[in-house]
Amino acid sequence: MSKIAIVFPGQGSQFVGMGKDFYEKFDSYKELVGNANKLLGYNLSKLMFDGPEEELKLTFNTQPALLTMSIGIYNIIKNKLKIDGFAGHSLGEYSAVVAADGLSFDDAVLAVHNRGKFMQEAVPVGVGAMAAVIGASSDKVESLCSKISKENHIVEPANYNSPNQLVVAGHREAIDEFISKAKEIGAKRVVKLPVSAPFHCSLMKPAEEKMALYLKNIKISDLNRPIFNNVYAQKELFAEEVRDSLIKQVSSPVKWTQLITNMIEDGFTTFIEVGAGNVLTGLIKKINRQVKTINISKVDDLNKLEEI
Repeated sequence: MSKIAIVFPGQGSQFVGMGKDFYEKFDSYKELVGNANKLLGYNLSKLMFDGPEEELKLTFNTQPALLTMSIGIYNIIKNKLKIDGFAGHSLGEYSAVVAADGLSFDDAVLAVHNRGKFMQEAVPVGVGAMAAVIGASSDKVESLCSKISKENHIVEPANYNSPNQLVVAGHREAIDEFISKAKEIGAKRVVKLPVSAPFHCSLMKPAEEKMALYLKNIKISDLNRPIFNNVYAQKELFAEEVRDSLIKQVSSPVKWTQLITNMIEDGFTTFIEVGAGNVLTGLIKKINRQVKTINISKVDDLNKLEEI
């Protein structure tokens, strides 16, 4: 039997105007966004719909914006098909936990706003950096990272996005050194990413510690359907596993390639990306061309559900 998964995007997928068409058409979406504004105490929807982009890109705004859009669309489609499991890329794992009834939306939107703050505070702007590495194998990337890394000069794998694309994170100078040596390991291209902090590497340990304290006081429930998590790329169902993964993922690499491969081995054949953009749809196609992928980022995309 073929299974259907919903996957939720992470940072980098946001865009000015995100979700505005859903807001104008669906009352449930409008209500959710209004609720997010009220909880956060500022006008998140104005940032989502009108920008400015610079402010939307600040991580403590981006994270609640992406979660709100993902859950708003998920609520519209969840009764239209049989969903067997979830996954989310980095921040998207919070959307997955909400969709699987592990966290309330109210708790999640505040948690990710704080997660964004903690991540930004962990490393001053300009000290860290991230870069996407295209065309080099993961073991060669790992080996170059360990050759370059020393105290206060760290570069580590941060996202295993597809067999052909890894992201590294760390101190800016170490990233620059990695870029200068990347040709030696067969990288076709290395692109610095426009991010404000070096996510998913050991420099995020202070943020992980703050997130652990924060999540200690949040109610997390057992899930109604499994999630495949970022840290271990494994299936989880129980509240304590969920809490552990959400804490550890702050400073651990996102094992997206392994996660999707494990989902396919578990019988998932259709992946629906729900939320801003179509980044994950592209990555999943690179991991396995055989599976069916669609993305729902605009109202018009809802018609794609008929293909399933």
